[in-house]
Amino acid sequence: MSGVDRKPVYTAADLSDFDPARQLGTAGTFPFTRGIHDTMYRGRLWTMRQFAGFGTAEDTNRRYKFLLEHGQTGLSVAFDFPTLMGYDSDHPRSEGEVGKCGVAISSLADMETLFDGIPLDQVSTSMTINGPAAMLFCFYVAAAERQGVPIAKLRGTVQNDILKEYMAQHAWVYPAEPALKIIVDMFEWCAKHTPLWNTISISGYHIREAGATAAQELAFTLANGFTYVERGMARGLDVDEFASRLSFFWDIHNDFFEEIAKLRAARRIWARHMRDRYGAKNPRSWMMRFHSQTAGVTLTAQQPLNNIVRVAYQALAAVLGGTQSLHTNSLDETLALPTEQAVQVALRTQQILAYETGVPGVIDPLGGSYYLESLTDQLEREAEALFAEIQSLGGVVRGIESGWFQRQIARSAAEQQREVEAGTSIIVGVNEYVASEDHPVEILKVSGEAEDSQKAKMAALRARRDDALVQSRLEALRLAAETDQNVIGPMLDCARAYCTLFEIRHALEQVWGAYREPVFF
Repeated sequence: MSGVDRKPVYTAADLSDFDPARQLGTAGTFPFTRGIHDTMYRGRLWTMRQFAGFGTAEDTNRRYKFLLEHGQTGLSVAFDFPTLMGYDSDHPRSEGEVGKCGVAISSLADMETLFDGIPLDQVSTSMTINGPAAMLFCFYVAAAERQGVPIAKLRGTVQNDILKEYMAQHAWVYPAEPALKIIVDMFEWCAKHTPLWNTISISGYHIREAGATAAQELAFTLANGFTYVERGMARGLDVDEFASRLSFFWDIHNDFFEEIAKLRAARRIWARHMRDRYGAKNPRSWMMRFHSQTAGVTLTAQQPLNNIVRVAYQALAAVLGGTQSLHTNSLDETLALPTEQAVQVALRTQQILAYETGVPGVIDPLGGSYYLESLTDQLEREAEALFAEIQSLGGVVRGIESGWFQRQIARSAAEQQREVEAGTSIIVGVNEYVASEDHPVEILKVSGEAEDSQKAKMAALRARRDDALVQSRLEALRLAAETDQNVIGPMLDCARAYCTLFEIRHALEQVWGAYREPVFF
């Protein structure tokens, strides 16, 4: 799918320069090509973490309990668009969007409701949010405190990857430099207070969903990761103090072998750069831990039952590539948020893979394949070439500011679309094997009641909280930003006082301003 010709057959001649000890090794040892744990899934299966969220916190709390009852082993929060952009549910810009594409979370009160009856010291939670990520993290920490959970025991991840937002997904709040400062503030604060929490999930998923090739996803994501490492070290942090809590998030697309090779190459590149370029001494800093999600962009509205098959093969690729956790998309996600039945089928897909196929019983079973090793090497070479090009631009931030990344992704997306329209790339049920009827499926409908409910709850919250405390905490946060202090502690104090999401966003916006994307095309 990356446009590179594949030979009809691969032999030992394609691995003439291959050094098994240097490039392959064994699982659990540098360079981790074969996996980051010596026993991999024989010791522990990947975490089955279904992404979920819609309507109000009460609605999503019920869905979480449903998923946990059906065998899900980790929670993953999908936020609605106002929350992703840092707006309260009753803000004028939130009108019509509250609870539609995820759950509405506007304050600590909503976060408490979201996890009501779910002990936060017993679950691992992933939160997919970026621009206001630190704010939602603070709501989560404060909710744990309200449950009586020691925050040092919290396990999970907040995506918090702002660089790929400028490249691909566009859910930003602040300009690049202050946004990067908040991320490094989290590295620093979490190393001291929440040592089990993954402070960032460096995400290739959204880069790939926007149209990047596998090689571009690999290179752009790793380049972002290196930038975060460099910013942490520039702050004066020891690389081994924070690098072991960095994690990644990959898109698992349709090209089966290319996706497996991409994950193997990613581990190897990260390990080598962390050890040899950044001087990390702790092997945990060399290990790339990652979550995977099957590719939403590959799903079709036409013949939606075909999506079950696509997701199953993508899930198999993720497992053969050594993922630590996995979300499998539901068959109806091109039409609406998934129904409970569709989510259950998606979760059962992982469970069948885990317990019926025998795949987890052997570590890296395709390792040593002429084709797979050649493809892994090839993707690694392509990534290194792109790193050199990014460096020549002046680095990731300069590349974003000039629009280079955005143009590269747009060109790849356009080429893929041309191939589909020309019929040279076949999408079953879309441009070939088209059926007269698409067999529509039942879809989830989110009512407008969520917005009315949220507005009422916001009004009640503002009426009962201590306004003087709210204003003093917001002012302390603003002063921390103005004087270049770490903002996470003051932000957590704001969350504890029931300051709302937009109030916290606005306090920092008064100091740093808001990001406005230049016109690149």
